[in-house]
Order: sequence, then structure tokens, then C-alpha cells
Amino acid sequence: MSNYKFFDHTADIGVEIAGRTKKQLFVNAATALFDVMIEHKTGRTTAKQRKQVTVEGADVADLLINFLRELLYLFNGEKFVMDRCEIINFNNTEIAVQLTGEKFNNTKQLIKTEIKAVTYSGLTVERQKNHWKARVIFDV
Repeated sequence: MSNYKFFDHTADIGVEIAGRTKKQLFVNAATALFDVMIEHKTGRTTAKQRKQVTVEGADVADLLINFLRELLYLFNGEKFVMDRCEIINFNNTEIAVQLTGEKFNNTKQLIKTEIKAVTYSGLTVERQKNHWKARVIFDV
């Protein structure tokens, strides 16, 4: 099973994300966000910076949106490009992660797609038989 795939959405980018567990779903969602935004000219990042991030939400769906919005802020505000995401603490209303990555460098990376926002529009997060699935729309 692929970690994520795109689905048609007028003028925006729809992403369907999967994971065997909720934790894996969140890690795969973070990876999808950066894969949509960044193209690496020469492999992945050198992963020299670490950032610890804690995010809260009213429920697991709200938590996913807030988590992705925080990652988008780190890119837009601090030019941080994530390479790895390791979950430190996780429950349905809070996630703490250790991010590894580097500052955006236009000699190594290209901005593939500018994401303006992570939206609640069409948002779903659900457990299926043997995995978790989410649908998220990125406003471009």
C-alpha cells in the first residue's frame, strides 16, 4: 500500500494518506506535505537541524490539520524543510514530534508547489479494517 496518493480536486491538491497506525498516518501526512511542496535536486536533505514540535487538537482530525499547518508554518516562516519525523508522544488530542531537516537551499531544492493553507474542506480521518486513512486538501 502506498503512503499517499493524489485525488482530483478543483484548483487545489487533494491527498489521500494511509498508515498502518495513527502514528504512521501522521508521519506519512508530514512526508506528503513536503513532497508536494519541495523537489530535491540532489537526493534528500542533509538533515542537520532538529526541531521539536508539540501540537494540540480537539480530536484526531483537528489534530492532523493543526499538525500539518504547523509544518507549513515552519516552512513558510522559518524555511525549514523536513526530512524525517519521529513521534515522541501521541494521543487523539496532542502530538509531539522530533523533526529532522534543514533550511531551504535553492541550490539543493526547488519549490515545486506553493501551498497556501491546509484546509478542513473534505477532511476525513478514519480507521479501516487494517489501517488508517485520511483525505486532506491543500489550498494552492
